[in-house]
Amino acid sequence: MEANRNTSEDARIDRVLNGLRPPIAIKGRPAVRGNIEERMDDLNVPGASIAIIEGREITWAGGFGLKEAGTADPVHTSTLFQVASISKPVAASAALRLVEDGTLSLDEDVNSYLQSWKVPENSFTVKEKVTLRRILSHSAGLTIPSFAGYMSDEPIPTIRQILDGEKPSNSSAIRVDTIPGSISRYSGGGYVVIQQLLIDITEESFPSALKRLVFDPVGMILSTYEQPLPESRIREAASGHDGEGTVVKGKWYTYPEMAAAGLWTTPTELAKWALEISRAWNGQPNSLLSKSMVQEMLTLEKPPLSSELAFPFGLGLVLQGEGDSFSFTHGGSNQGFLSTFVMFPVLGKGAVVMTNANRGGTLFNEVLQSIAAEHQWPAGTQTEREVVNLSSGQLDKLVGEYTLLTEPIPNSPLSCEVSREGERLFVEMEVYSLFAEMKVYSLKIEIYAASAESFFTTAGLDVQFTRDSSGRAVKVELAGVELAAAG
Repeated sequence: MEANRNTSEDARIDRVLNGLRPPIAIKGRPAVRGNIEERMDDLNVPGASIAIIEGREITWAGGFGLKEAGTADPVHTSTLFQVASISKPVAASAALRLVEDGTLSLDEDVNSYLQSWKVPENSFTVKEKVTLRRILSHSAGLTIPSFAGYMSDEPIPTIRQILDGEKPSNSSAIRVDTIPGSISRYSGGGYVVIQQLLIDITEESFPSALKRLVFDPVGMILSTYEQPLPESRIREAASGHDGEGTVVKGKWYTYPEMAAAGLWTTPTELAKWALEISRAWNGQPNSLLSKSMVQEMLTLEKPPLSSELAFPFGLGLVLQGEGDSFSFTHGGSNQGFLSTFVMFPVLGKGAVVMTNANRGGTLFNEVLQSIAAEHQWPAGTQTEREVVNLSSGQLDKLVGEYTLLTEPIPNSPLSCEVSREGERLFVEMEVYSLFAEMKVYSLKIEIYAASAESFFTTAGLDVQFTRDSSGRAVKVELAGVELAAAG
């Protein structure tokens, strides 16, 4: 482990690192606690990096494990990670700086600013237009939730080819397919439009514009949106790994959709950015945005649809809670990398966790649970649930194979198998990417009965069975998708 430590913090940090726990505890059962390095090994996560915010400052940062499995190259606090969709709120802050200086407007048609490409007009845009506010809050009606990236031996499309879905782009055209402003629906495609907008307005490359508008003012000296990562910086970066802990081909994928998925950074530097947003929200001196602009950024724009891909968004950020529990957050998942951050601006508390593996989400959830408990966060701490006892017959009628009924969504199963071991029930599934072309990882996890039909996992996944009149399960819903019983 490599860490920046304060002697007075040592005992506290030791409790965090040895107190990893799942989001859900089973009432009446012994507490489950884990050591970070043991859990990394369990989950095939070679490397992780953490920064903790307390008292409106970064109080601790540490790196764990390896940049790349099979090497002796350790993760340091300066190691770069791909943070995937966390790229979006950082890009949003750059766009909002241009709003503050009068270069852009939140509520004008973005086509009045776009020069080298325009959002194609259609029947959905006759009365309502695509605006910067709507793109930032995922309510512009634009398509394409996320991007698959490009392997090292694949050609990289231009931003224009991505916008229009032209080869070698591996995603379809980014278009308006519902009335702008009518619904909240996650759209990585919208942030590619913002990428083009910032290029046109600043007359700079996107990485250059973000360096000037965000990184330099905040002091993010290591961070970059350069895609692919320059040869001179490769040794600074962690390699991505699949669910089994194997290095992805070429070490990582390239994401020319920079504003949506292309940021390389560290937990310490992302924490610096989150602190600047928090300071602005509190009306304190900062180098990024005014209080009024950040108040707009941290105001819910439109309630989301009930969907796995919908979140309560302000301008670029997911918003949760109220009062002291109010937080802004965002997660990110690229092939081989999973990361997250959360910030409570009222209290000046928060954390950033970055991992270099496809099962890093389980790890960062357990790390955040431990930090939340030790640092007395007002939200995000472990909750307790009761388990009901079901008969062997009730359990047996859930056992079997299930296959997909609905459209796949990112990191969701195409099929699963429910099995019984004594009085314990398990779900085994292979989780796939958005495009159902690439397995992310295999997972076998115990599920616990809250009722005869409703189950849950300690990781916080709800599993809902539908039984027929005989009590036999005919379908199951998990990870936001429905699967039908085979046969």
